[in-house]
Amino acid sequence: MKKILTMVLLLVLSVSQSFAATPNQTTVEQTVESLRLAMLNADKAQLEQLASTNLSYGHSNAMVENKAEFVDAIVSGRSGFTTLAFQDQSIITDGDTAIVRHTFVADTNNSGTIGKVKIGVMLVFKNADGEWKLLARQAYKLPQ
Repeated sequence: MKKILTMVLLLVLSVSQSFAATPNQTTVEQTVESLRLAMLNADKAQLEQLASTNLSYGHSNAMVENKAEFVDAIVSGRSGFTTLAFQDQSIITDGDTAIVRHTFVADTNNSGTIGKVKIGVMLVFKNADGEWKLLARQAYKLPQ
């Protein structure tokens, strides 16, 4: 009986560990949360720190911004948020690259125009010198 209980316990532990986040996934998750807060608070220094020099930031309307355009749009208020949540998030890491998918849900205030947005987003992060940097983002419209 003890052997059976030991085997069941080992099986349960091994299965639960296979679903645990890797250290890279945990660090990427923290970086994504820092990005969300920087966007919500229009924090220029933090946005510049988190974005790669080669950032390609795609919107659901097909507009693409580089790093300077992305940061300026948020800091200037042309693309502002009063609430911002990343829902149903998944993270896959492969070496120094991470792919993050989530549903982007926000109340917006774009240069005084109030709105709501709910879109799908895929982010690509690259680890450079021990820091995860946002390299690419593509938003897309969700099915109605």
